[in-house]
Amino acid sequence: MADLEIIGVPFSNYVRSVRMLCEEKGVAHKLTPSRPQAPEVTCIHPAGQIPCMRHGDVALFESKAIATYIDKAFPGPKFIPDDAIGAAKVEQWVSYGNAKVDKWIMREFVVPSVFFDKAKGPDTARITASLPEIDKCAKALDDALAKSPYLAGSSLSYADMNVLPMLDTAMGFPAAKEVLSKHKSLSAYIAKLTALPSYTNTAPPPRK
Repeated sequence: MADLEIIGVPFSNYVRSVRMLCEEKGVAHKLTPSRPQAPEVTCIHPAGQIPCMRHGDVALFESKAIATYIDKAFPGPKFIPDDAIGAAKVEQWVSYGNAKVDKWIMREFVVPSVFFDKAKGPDTARITASLPEIDKCAKALDDALAKSPYLAGSSLSYADMNVLPMLDTAMGFPAAKEVLSKHKSLSAYIAKLTALPSYTNTAPPPRK
């Protein structure tokens, strides 16, 4: 069958999550670097968002759908459990990561910190307002990690891969790092997971 193709820019947190899953499962894949709204993206995703995936005749969009396909279609360890409870816990933390962690870290903190009108400068009010919400997210994650080494239980799952790039990105900004570092279980978790070969192997090139 044709090679697995992941379509999207390498510095996207969601692109990195699905690539990390490929690494953990030992699934060879080709990365096609493409920005949102590029023709090769819009022909798969109706909203032109990344990542997208092609595998032979199969084309998918949305990172969780792509991850589910990869985990079920290829041999290797399972990162979305087959049992009802395990699968639900992964779904729970993926949903929380997408709805809350991505919103407050990536959309409300990172984006206005990096992408702004140089004549106006960053929207400091928006950035500052996100910090208490990031702290709430960090506490929720920290509480879960105080009870188990990974979000969905005793072993690495896609829930961890989904949220890790968001957390690691936040650690690159002093204000967000200060918030996350207050939470000891979460801090240890970030340090442990960012050292995984699957994470270091999917590091994006330095941005120009």
